[in-house]
Amino acid sequence: MGWDFHSSFDCFKGPNHMRNGLKRALVGAAIAALAMNASAAHAATATATAKARILQQLTLTNTSDLDFATVVSGTTASTVVVSTAGARTCGSGLTCIGTPGAAGFNLVGTSGALVGISGPSTATLTSGANNMTVGLTYSNTTVTLGTTNSFSVGGTLNVGANQAAGNYTGTFTVTADYQ
Repeated sequence: MGWDFHSSFDCFKGPNHMRNGLKRALVGAAIAALAMNASAAHAATATATAKARILQQLTLTNTSDLDFATVVSGTTASTVVVSTAGARTCGSGLTCIGTPGAAGFNLVGTSGALVGISGPSTATLTSGANNMTVGLTYSNTTVTLGTTNSFSVGGTLNVGANQAAGNYTGTFTVTADYQ
């Protein structure tokens, strides 16, 4: 019957016993850490790129007005057409004098960008209490900047029978927007 003095007191088991205990504690902590991060091991990540394309502000300039020139009215209603190229066709019963012209516009913006052109389909010309309507025609509804930076607007002027004499004027607004 001997006393196993060392079995009752762990501190007397020697330096190797303490190292083995420390190793077991570290291994246990590592296993616990892995168990807690098991869900993170199944996570996935991806990277996205943020982008922006900055376009130069559009500038739209009127370079010429829609001009039907001088028209002598007749006893029946008729029309005067100015094409988007500026050519005029004078309707039956009317006499047309002078040099007509289409309205011209120029665009400045980012080269290569597509620009949409819009505006009203009609305009009203007035002289005092008298008026005439114009159906407007656009040479382009889109412009690619750099290739073409301009467009024109022609129209069909509706002249009444015995239209009252006067200097008729009216305005219309054209809009250009990046597409």
